[in-house]
Amino acid sequence: MTLIAMTDIRLTLGKGAARTEILKGIDLTLDEGEHLAILGPSGSGKSSLMAVMAGLERPSGGRVELLGRDLGELGEDALAKLRGREVGIILQSFQLLPTMTALENVAVPMELAGERDARDRAAEELERVGLGHRLTHYPAQLSGGEQQRVAIARATVPRPRLLLADEPTGNLDGKTGSGIIDLMFERAEAAGSGLVVITHDPALAERCDRIVRLRDGKVDG
Repeated sequence: MTLIAMTDIRLTLGKGAARTEILKGIDLTLDEGEHLAILGPSGSGKSSLMAVMAGLERPSGGRVELLGRDLGELGEDALAKLRGREVGIILQSFQLLPTMTALENVAVPMELAGERDARDRAAEELERVGLGHRLTHYPAQLSGGEQQRVAIARATVPRPRLLLADEPTGNLDGKTGSGIIDLMFERAEAAGSGLVVITHDPALAERCDRIVRLRDGKVDG
């Protein structure tokens, strides 16, 4: 099954003299279970493309199908429900809630979605990412690598069909980042998820099944 089908995607932000064309007619697909790297320099439009892919940003033109659903036909509530069930997102900045423990950061999104046994499932997933001994720790009590492990657990615990990762090691040192990358691929495989990794790192991109190179809002070559 095709997880993502993007056709002639365009994104323009701002008005008048401040109008900027971010994405300039991008076509892209991702099949079930495939691992795709979107590689490009800073400012090439990578993060904007991921935001459009996830329905977090509406494109100015073109069509996005996510898991067979035309995102242009979905309202914000329907988009949020689709993401909550089927899409896991891992960001460079972790995006953990500082007033919640590691366990709560992983469990609460599932609880809000009405999932049963969310706390048990969260504890199991944190154990799988090596944090079974950190369940009651708050983000400020965790290292950067540990915080990203919590973020990975939060993204993978619902067994999403699609994982999106935007520069997942950008705030980590080389050794810690390498371990996080290994873990991310391992958990994606365990969940059977398709994976899109936004990166400027060619070595990380080479670990994926396919690489799409982005430059100035266009697919390069």
